[in-house]
Amino acid sequence: MKKLTAGFLFTLTVAIGVLSFSGTSQAEEFKMVGTISKIERAADGKSAAVVLKDTKSGADVAIIVSDELTVDKFNDKRIVSGDEIRCKYDNGSGKNISKIFKKTAGC
Repeated sequence: MKKLTAGFLFTLTVAIGVLSFSGTSQAEEFKMVGTISKIERAADGKSAAVVLKDTKSGADVAIIVSDELTVDKFNDKRIVSGDEIRCKYDNGSGKNISKIFKKTAGC
């Protein structure tokens, strides 16, 4: 009887743990290809706000780019307004944070 009760409690504990993790809100990941409409560099030079025009829907999407390599490409003018970009971003914190930001033709 003790083994049956212990097994039931263990199963119940595992089920509660699984359900508690599945109910949490997670960041949604999006992919898009678009043309850069606007680039605004932050005052500290460590990030930039970029507006991309989605090629599929035509909607403008604001994305925050904070990786050092891409920000350097903005500063060096290797990525400029009018370039076509392939981007992957998360919107978990209510802001679209870039994960991948590359020219479609390579760079």
